[in-house]
Amino acid sequence: MKKAILGKKIGMTQLFRADGTMIPVTVVEAGPCPVVQKKTVAKEGYEAVQVGFCELREKLANKPLKGHCAKAGVKAMRYLRELKLDDAASYEVGQVITCDVFAEGERVDVTGVSKGKGFEGNIKRWNQARGRKTHGSHSYRVAGSLGACTYPGEVFRTKRLPGHMGSETVTVQNLEVARVDAARNLLLIKGAIPGAKGTMVTVKSTVK
Repeated sequence: MKKAILGKKIGMTQLFRADGTMIPVTVVEAGPCPVVQKKTVAKEGYEAVQVGFCELREKLANKPLKGHCAKAGVKAMRYLRELKLDDAASYEVGQVITCDVFAEGERVDVTGVSKGKGFEGNIKRWNQARGRKTHGSHSYRVAGSLGACTYPGEVFRTKRLPGHMGSETVTVQNLEVARVDAARNLLLIKGAIPGAKGTMVTVKSTVK
C-alpha cells in the first residue's frame, strides 16, 4: 500500500460542493500516529512499520506495552497496527504520520469491524424465505430441512445456518476523500464506512 493511517469513526454528516451538490460524508479522526517500530528485511524478512493510535491512560497500560512504546519515545497507545507501506524504509521510529498524507479527491479503502447483530436466524442473516403459512404448518422462521438422512448423512460445512451476525472485518473500497482538515486531524470520506461510532478504522490508498 502507498499510504495508510489509523483513525476513529466519529459519525456521518453532509457537505455541499461548489456547484451546490450535497454529498454524505463520514468523519474520521485520523491520527496522529507515531511510528513505534520498524520491520526490516534483514531482521524480519520484510519491510513494514508498526504505528500507534489513541494514547492510553497510564493506569490502563501494562508494563510490556509501556516498555515497548517507551523504547520508541512515545506514550502507551491503545491501538498498535502494522502497515506494509511502499516507502516503509523512509520512516523513522518516533516519526508521526498525520492525516495530511492524503489529499482531497484521493481514493481510499477503509477497513473496520462491522456492527454486531448478535445471534440471528436464517431469514435475517442469509435473507432466506419464510415457511408457508398453509395446511396447518407452524414452521415460519425456522431453518427447515438440513439434508438427506441416509446419504451423505451429514450437514455440509457450507450450509447456511443461524448464528452470530456481524462483528466481521469489512473493507469498503474506492471511496473519495471529500475534505482534509489537518488542523483537527479529520478526514471527511464520501459515503459510509463499516463499524459503529468510536471504533477504529484503517484508511489506506485504494488498490483499484
